[in-house]
Amino acid sequence: MALSKYISEKEKKRISAVTLGCKLNYAETSSILQRFVDSGWQIAVEGEEPDIVFIHTCAVTRQAEQKSRQQIRRMIRRYPRSRIVVIGCYAQLQPDVIAGIEGVDVILGSAEKYDIERYITSGPDDIETYISPVSTLDTAVPAHSLLSGPGSGRTRAFLKIQDGCDYGCAYCTIPLARGRSRSVPPDTVIDGARRLALAGYREIVLTGVNIAAYRYGSCSFAGLLRRLDDVDVLRIRVSSIEPDLLTSEVIDTVSRSTRIMPHFHLPLQGGSDAMLRAMGRRYTIATYRSRLLDAVDRIPDCAIGADIVTGYPGETDDDFRSACELIGDLPIAYLHIFTCSLRPGTALARQVDTGLRRPLPPDLVKERSRQLHELGHERKQAFARRFIGRDLQVLFEEQGREEDGSITCSGYSRNYLRVRTAVSSPGEAERIAGTEQRVRVTGLGRDLDLEAIFVT
Repeated sequence: MALSKYISEKEKKRISAVTLGCKLNYAETSSILQRFVDSGWQIAVEGEEPDIVFIHTCAVTRQAEQKSRQQIRRMIRRYPRSRIVVIGCYAQLQPDVIAGIEGVDVILGSAEKYDIERYITSGPDDIETYISPVSTLDTAVPAHSLLSGPGSGRTRAFLKIQDGCDYGCAYCTIPLARGRSRSVPPDTVIDGARRLALAGYREIVLTGVNIAAYRYGSCSFAGLLRRLDDVDVLRIRVSSIEPDLLTSEVIDTVSRSTRIMPHFHLPLQGGSDAMLRAMGRRYTIATYRSRLLDAVDRIPDCAIGADIVTGYPGETDDDFRSACELIGDLPIAYLHIFTCSLRPGTALARQVDTGLRRPLPPDLVKERSRQLHELGHERKQAFARRFIGRDLQVLFEEQGREEDGSITCSGYSRNYLRVRTAVSSPGEAERIAGTEQRVRVTGLGRDLDLEAIFVT
C-alpha cells in the first residue's frame, strides 16, 4: 500500500518516538520523524494519541536492553490503540525476544528503519518483522536533528557523519548491529550542517559510531572538520573520538578553529596495557597519555572526558590499580564508568564460555565501581575549580527553579562545563535561551555545576 494512500484514508496522522542510547540514535530518530513530517504526518504532542509510536532501542549493555523492553511495554500500555514499531540495535540483534512482547506490531532492522512505508502494515494481529543481515549495509544513511525555525528555542543539533565500526573490540556488540564503518559523503554532511544552521541551531554535535574513522574518497576526518569550519554556525562539537585517531592533524585543526569546541570525549576503557590487549583496543596506555596531553597542551582550556570499564573478566588488582593511578594522574575533566556487560555473539562472551576469561565476583566489581565513581568526582571537581573567577562563554539552553524559588538559566561553556546563572524572571530566561553569553564563574554548585554571574 502506498504511503500517500494510507495517509488519505487516515483521520489522524500523528507519530511519536521514544529514543534510547547514543546521540546517533537521536539523530536517526529525528530524520525518521522528518520523513513522516515531509509526507504529511504530524508529530504528536503531549495529550494526543499517535497513530504510530516507534521505540528506537539500544543494545550496548544488558541494562540498555532491559530499558528498551521497559519502554516498549510502557508505550504499549500508554497507547493501546497505537501501532507499536520497534527499531534500533536491539531490534536488529534480538527480534525474536521483541516479538514475544504482546502488543508489538512491527520490528525493523538497521537497514529497514528508514523506510517509513514499513511502519504501516495491514495485518493488525500479525507481527511484521523486517531484518536484513548487517553484511548488506554498504552506505551510511544521512541523519540529523529535526529542522526547526529560528526562535524555536532549540540550541543543539546532532549531525550523523558516519555509521558502523571496523574495530571489533572484544566486548562490543555494535558492529554486529550496525555493520562495517561507512561514511556520509562530505557534500551531504556540509549541506546538513548548513540546513541545521539556517534552521536556528547554534551548536552542531557530530555523531556516529566511530566518527574519527570518517573517510570518503580523499576526505579524511580532519579534512571534513576543516570544511565544517566554514559553515556559518556558532559551535561545532566533536564528541567521542578513539584515542588512536586523535591525531596531530585533528588536534591542530581544532586548535586553529574558533568554531570547533575545545572538547573531546576520549574513551580509555582499560587501565593497563594487558586490559587494552584483552579488549582488542588499538592503542597502549602510553599512546593514550601522549594523545591526551598533546591535546590539552595545544588547545587552551581543552576538556577531555573519558570512559572506563570496570569488572572486565580477568581484570587483576594490578590492572585496576593501574587504571586508578592513570586517571588520577591525567587532567581528565569527567569520567563515565561502565560495568562490563557480557554481550551475546562477542569475542568476550566466547572467551568466558570457554573458560579463557573468568568473571569477577559481583562484590568486587561493585567496590571497584564505587572507587572509580569517587575518583571521577575528584577529577570533575578539580577541572571545574580551575575556572572559578574566570570568564566563560556559555550557550544557554534551559531554565530551572531552585529550592528557594529563584529562577536560573543554564547551559554549557565551550569546553563542556555546565554553568548555571540566576535570572530575574522566566521571561528573561526565555530571552537568554539560545544565546551565547559571557559570564564570570563565582563557585561550584550542586552536581559540580558552575555558578556564575553575567558580565556586562
